[in-house]
Amino acid sequence: MLDDVRNSTAVASASAAVQEPTETPALEPTRRGEATREFEAFLHSRIVGQDAAIEAVTEVYQTFLVGMNPPDRPVANLLFLGPTGSGKTYVVEVVAEALFGNRHAFLKIDCAEFQEHHEIAKLIGSPPGYIGHSQTPPLLTQEALSRWHTDKTKLTLLLFDEIEKASETLWQLLLGILDKASLTLGDNSHVDLSQCMIFLTSNLGATEMSGLVEGGIGFAAHPVVADASLDEKIARTALEAARRKFAPEFMNRLDKTVVFNTLRPEQLEQILDLELAKVQQRITGAAGRAHFTFRCTPEAKQWLLKEGTDPKYGARHLKRVIERNIVYALANLVATVQVAAGDLVNVSLGTGGLVFTKAPPLRDTGSVAD
Repeated sequence: MLDDVRNSTAVASASAAVQEPTETPALEPTRRGEATREFEAFLHSRIVGQDAAIEAVTEVYQTFLVGMNPPDRPVANLLFLGPTGSGKTYVVEVVAEALFGNRHAFLKIDCAEFQEHHEIAKLIGSPPGYIGHSQTPPLLTQEALSRWHTDKTKLTLLLFDEIEKASETLWQLLLGILDKASLTLGDNSHVDLSQCMIFLTSNLGATEMSGLVEGGIGFAAHPVVADASLDEKIARTALEAARRKFAPEFMNRLDKTVVFNTLRPEQLEQILDLELAKVQQRITGAAGRAHFTFRCTPEAKQWLLKEGTDPKYGARHLKRVIERNIVYALANLVATVQVAAGDLVNVSLGTGGLVFTKAPPLRDTGSVAD
C-alpha cells in the first residue's frame, strides 16, 4: 500500500512538472533596428522641439524597412498641423537629408499654385491634342517620383504644402492618391505611388493659434508660459480647424496626424546654435578662403533671436537674420582680407548692433563657441 502511495505521488509530481508552464522572455515591440536608430538619432540632431513628428516618421520608416507597409497604398500619409514657423516643412527636409544626403531630395507640390481648376494640368499634364501637351511635362511622373531612388532606398518623399489652399480638383486627385497610391496622367499613362511617403502640411487655425502663443516665445511684454497645457490648446485648436475644413473621407485616409508644438525660448536657442554651426561649416568648407572661426556672445545671440523670431511666425525668419547680419558681415571681412586662417572673430552686441572683433584663437577651430 505504501509503495502504491509513493508511486502515485511520484506520478503526480512528474505530471505537475510537465504541466508547469515555462517562463519565456517578453518581446520588445518598441525596440528599433540599428538602421532605424541611426535614422532617428539623425533627426534628433537636427530637429528641435518636435519629438512627436520624429516618432511618427521613425515608426513609418521602420515599417518600410521590413516591407510591412500596406500594399497598394502609399508607404504612409502624414498630416502636419501647427503654428507657422514651427518646422513642418523643415522636418521633411531633414528626413530627405537623412535618407539621401540631400535636404532637397523630395518632390514638393505647393498647393497655393493649384487653386484654379485648370492648373491641375501642371501636375498631371494635358490630354493629347491640347495646346502645350508636349511642351510642359507634368510634375507627377514616374520618373520624377523615382529621381532620388538608390539601390538601398527606393522611397520617395512627396510633400503637398498648405493643402488647405488646394482646388476641389486637386482634392479629388489627392483622395485617389492617398487611398490607392495610383494616378492617371493626361496622356492616360499610370503612375504608381506605392513607394511614396506622403507629407501634407497645413496652417489651418493659425490665427487662433497666434492668439494662444502671443508672447509665448518670450519676447513680448507679458509672455505666456509655454508649457504642456499650451501645447494641448494648440493641438485642440489645430485638430478642430482640420475637422471643420477637411471631409471625413480625407481624414480617414491619414495614417498619422501630428500637431507641431510652439517653440520655447530654450528650443529657439538650440535652433540658433544649429544655424550658427551651419555657418561655421560653410566657412570651413569654403575652398581657397581663410578658414577662421567665429563665436557669438550670449548677448549677440539674444539679439539675433529677438530679430529673427516672434510669437506669430516662430523661427521662420531666423535664417534670414543670420544671413544678413552674420554671413554677409563675415563675407565682407574675408573679401577685404581683415581675417586670415586661424583667426577667431568675436561677435558681440554694441549700442548700434553687432560688433565684430578679433580675439585670441581657440584651440578647436572647427566649432562655434558660446
